[in-house]
Amino acid sequence: MARTTLIGAPIDAGQRRAGCVMGPAAYRVAGLAQAIAELGHGVTDWGDLTLPALKPATCANPVVHSLPEVLGWTEVLAASVVKALEAGSLPIVLGGDHSLALGSVAGAAAHAKAIGRPLYLLWLDAHSDFHTPLTTTSGNLHGTPVAYIAGRDGFDAFAPFPAVIPAERICLYGIRSVDPAEHAALLLHDIAINDMRVLDERGIVAPLRAFLEAVEAAGGMLHVSLDVDFLDPAIAPAVGTTVPGGTTFREAHLVMELLHESGLVTSLDLVELNPFLDERGKTAKLMVDLVGSLMGRKVFDRPTRSY
Repeated sequence: MARTTLIGAPIDAGQRRAGCVMGPAAYRVAGLAQAIAELGHGVTDWGDLTLPALKPATCANPVVHSLPEVLGWTEVLAASVVKALEAGSLPIVLGGDHSLALGSVAGAAAHAKAIGRPLYLLWLDAHSDFHTPLTTTSGNLHGTPVAYIAGRDGFDAFAPFPAVIPAERICLYGIRSVDPAEHAALLLHDIAINDMRVLDERGIVAPLRAFLEAVEAAGGMLHVSLDVDFLDPAIAPAVGTTVPGGTTFREAHLVMELLHESGLVTSLDLVELNPFLDERGKTAKLMVDLVGSLMGRKVFDRPTRSY
């Protein structure tokens, strides 16, 4: 059984649509801690992080906004994830927009480097998030974490990423919305893009299993970053970046079950939940249910529901 640590990251500075700040509270109300505990795992809730004193920061790209806030969150999240991993726990970061991964993955990378293990990244998202602060046209820094993690230039305002993750250790899975500039840069970095076309042709299991086998063979740690928009908006409406054609209920649970069976996941993000856009907690409950599958709940353990 695992020890888990919940870390609230009420961040909405990485984009402009208000509401993600309520994400951590929604996960708690939806019973995340109880779902994990009922499966026999230890769970500790560290509450919500708070911003440190902000430092002045500028970017040559004038559309970038909220840079000092994002830098502050990156700093405190990295430190918090390191602390949880050092304690032998599996940190689960409750977001908050996807800019939180700038910090959460940095923390995981720092810990992996310290103990001499390679870190792998599974990015479950409709978007590749491969812009840099210099290339973004929206100015939204939630579209930049993978570029930071992969060592792209343009992050001068940020602390150097602790240990850049090579392209072959990054798996973009479920992708279906990529800007042309991001696509060109991804090809230069040779990152595996398992978009929905790939998953339609090869199936949900084969690409993921191949990636997990590589993680296991290398003795790697695995950080999973799960964006609500990985799911089809018909089943998960509570996100400001909906893209049709996402994974179904069953496909998403199968991904989580495979991750559980691998025993490889060492840290997890839950991001982009905007409860203001939800329908009676539908999306928050689904995300909690997916974590249940990741932590070992089987398909035949699910109760019959009256809705």
